[in-house]
Amino acid sequence: MVSESFVKQMSGYGLATARILYHMPDHPRFLQAYLWQEYDLCPSFPELRKFLDFWSRELEGKLHSVEVAHNQLIKPAEFRTVDGMFRLN
Repeated sequence: MVSESFVKQMSGYGLATARILYHMPDHPRFLQAYLWQEYDLCPSFPELRKFLDFWSRELEGKLHSVEVAHNQLIKPAEFRTVDGMFRLN
């Protein structure tokens, strides 16, 4: 059975990492960092947007900033099929 993450990568998803800075609910002058990582599509980042919408709606810590890094771990040129099996080039 093929993993869900592999299927996403073969569909164009790459690994997105977001560093989210937010104001601590009890001490709003202080910032706390949260790291989020998931397979997502660049440049629209639908999974990250869904998570940030959830954060804004459900969590108390007001968002300060979000930095995003994205990398496609499997690129189309790296794999090819030979007799129905994936092979590295």
